[in-house]
Amino acid sequence: MFNPVFNITNKILVNISKIEASEEVIKHSPLLPLWEKQFKEEALIRSAYHGTHIEGNNLHKDDAKDILLGRDVIGRPRDIQEIINYRKVIEFIDDEANKKIDKISEQIIKKLHRILTDKILTGEQIGEYRTKQVIIRNSANGEVTFRPPPPIEVPFLMREFVYWLGKDDKDKMHPVLKAGIAHHELVRIHPFLDGNGRVSRVLATLILFLGGYDIRRFFSLEEYYDRDAITYYQNLQKASAGDLTSWLEYFTSGAGIEFDKVKNKILKLSKDVKLKEKFGGQQIFLTERQMKMIEYIQEIGYIQNQTFGDVFPDVSEDTVLRDLQELIKKGLIKKIGSTKSARYTMV
Repeated sequence: MFNPVFNITNKILVNISKIEASEEVIKHSPLLPLWEKQFKEEALIRSAYHGTHIEGNNLHKDDAKDILLGRDVIGRPRDIQEIINYRKVIEFIDDEANKKIDKISEQIIKKLHRILTDKILTGEQIGEYRTKQVIIRNSANGEVTFRPPPPIEVPFLMREFVYWLGKDDKDKMHPVLKAGIAHHELVRIHPFLDGNGRVSRVLATLILFLGGYDIRRFFSLEEYYDRDAITYYQNLQKASAGDLTSWLEYFTSGAGIEFDKVKNKILKLSKDVKLKEKFGGQQIFLTERQMKMIEYIQEIGYIQNQTFGDVFPDVSEDTVLRDLQELIKKGLIKKIGSTKSARYTMV
């Protein structure tokens, strides 16, 4: 029976408390709906780019963005397909989380693999457990760094793993720890011929979503791993001996950093406490340009006629003034002075 071995260290506790604190702020922030959409799109681009780049995809981040926006990009067909597949898999886990599914089944894990490897692997390899022994080598020196279990054991190990995933232990294990353990165990079993890393990272994200740690789908753990891929793979390998403690310290640290980044971005835009008190938790609908004005005023302290052209070079002064009047009506900013040198500041 799969029974992960680890200790809850002070480092893990600190990381979890950091995640909890960020999640609380994000959940109750009066972030504006138009910007929620933008945050989700940015997180999707980061997940698709970094989630494939870490595995050798040669495309640049701007290329990934263009692909996701439906624009033509010149690149290896496989690289382009990997980005398309990543978008589809994020949409899939989003749907599964919205359905509030009770348990993650083998069928769902195989479905993740089918989506991620569509038009990349051959038909009999997509969504099917491997039937060959594989070894993981160090790309620098060719040394064998990890030998996954033999293929005959894979179906049995996956059944055990999925049983553990589905156990009703909501009061026993924190969802972030569960996500970290699942991430490592799927990599260790290495059930598929290719694409195991991508499946494990997406599976961890789905577990966070289902555990209530979706932070409005704004985060991308893939970016954390890809920024220092050597450390990521070293931590995975270190835990292959059986003790997951150091891996969970690393995993929770990454989640804490990513959640903190999202929290700070949201606070910068919405001045959470002030807006929440003013509008009683109601969300305020603003255009993207109006949000840019708020962000500029928060950063500089004010905006005035002389700076309109610098901030909005392609927008007429009358249009900017209309937007400012809207913000005054909503009680977000105030006008100081009445001439051309008048300043608009936060209330």
